[in-house]
Amino acid sequence: MSLSPEQRREYRAIAHNLKPVIIVGDKGLSEGLQEELERALNDHELIKIKVASPDREVRREAIEALCEASGAELVQTIGKIAVILRRAKQPNPKLSNLLRNK
Repeated sequence: MSLSPEQRREYRAIAHNLKPVIIVGDKGLSEGLQEELERALNDHELIKIKVASPDREVRREAIEALCEASGAELVQTIGKIAVILRRAKQPNPKLSNLLRNK
């Protein structure tokens, strides 16, 4: 499922005002972080992740690994912040960033 440029633009606009809900620190992609990522994606669908590493390559690899592990799609990366998306099978209208921002 690849995003069109229009979809990317729309998702970036929605994500603009979001705060990072997942912060990847020194421990990297721990099991607890994976569980939290699953919960965040199920609840919100579109989330921001902050990767604390100062190394650009390490950040890129961490974001790729998170997307792969969770089945999410990368929408955008700016510096240490990444926006990822995974549509929920049954989105919660109160929690989903996609439904709340339409």
